[in-house]
Amino acid sequence: MTGTLLMRFLTRSLLSGNPTIRSRGVASSIWTTAKRTNAFFISGRAAFCLGLPTVCYLGYEAYRGIHSTAVVLALEKEEEILEQADYLHSCAETEKLYQLLQQYNNSDEAEFLWRLARATRDRAMVPGLPADQKKALVYEAFGYAEKALEKDDGCFASHKWYGILLSDLGDYMGTKHKLEKSLIIRKHLERAKELNPNDPTTIYILGYWCFSFAELSWSLRKLATVIFGTPPTSSYEEALEFFLKAEEVKPGFYSKNLLMLGKTYLAMKDKENANLWLTKARDYRPITLEDKEVHQEAVQLLKRLG
Repeated sequence: MTGTLLMRFLTRSLLSGNPTIRSRGVASSIWTTAKRTNAFFISGRAAFCLGLPTVCYLGYEAYRGIHSTAVVLALEKEEEILEQADYLHSCAETEKLYQLLQQYNNSDEAEFLWRLARATRDRAMVPGLPADQKKALVYEAFGYAEKALEKDDGCFASHKWYGILLSDLGDYMGTKHKLEKSLIIRKHLERAKELNPNDPTTIYILGYWCFSFAELSWSLRKLATVIFGTPPTSSYEEALEFFLKAEEVKPGFYSKNLLMLGKTYLAMKDKENANLWLTKARDYRPITLEDKEVHQEAVQLLKRLG
């Protein structure tokens, strides 16, 4: 009789008719059931189970099932939030994205933290933002990227956004600081590429790094020599290799990559290819403010080419 009553209790409360087990998005109800079940098994009321090992095992399995279900639901919710964040980013919904991810600013998950770093940086780039607010947001974004890297050194995006934001800090700490950190920036970008060789944005940024050092002015080369002894060097050819690779990985992924291909060919005196890529940059359908700026620059460069 006791065994029958216990089996009914387990069946009704844990395995079958309880809607808290079948419904998604009701983690609190699941945990309430789990706590009550757990209390039942550790209290004196469950002492008689010592003589019923099979029934107790079934109860334990049911309890463990509830715990597993709650964990799965929590993971599914995290995945949904990340998908929503990526969608908002693709739509350039900067403020909504920032507010969504702010609730995870104390998270231990790198996937939330690097996205928050990206969203905070996007917010800093909003036109018309006062200089002091922009600076504060860049530093805030760097803090999230730094934390993301601490939490997961094996996450390619943590390395990517750490490198990007370390470069951004140079805008507030001076040219000398930016030059000093340039090799560290490249190191993190190379690591990001190693972890995910098919991310076109990382490849593009490496190309931009090379382009920047290829066109470094005489005075900055002099400063770099003082800092490094032998300063970092690159070439337009190396930059071109990265830009072309990024386009190969994902054609048309970024208007700025098209523009930089045109500018690199222009620097290499290859007018035919410069015209080809600048025309693609000009005709790229603008979505963001940056796309519009790319369009305007491409138009001006094409006019110079005649």
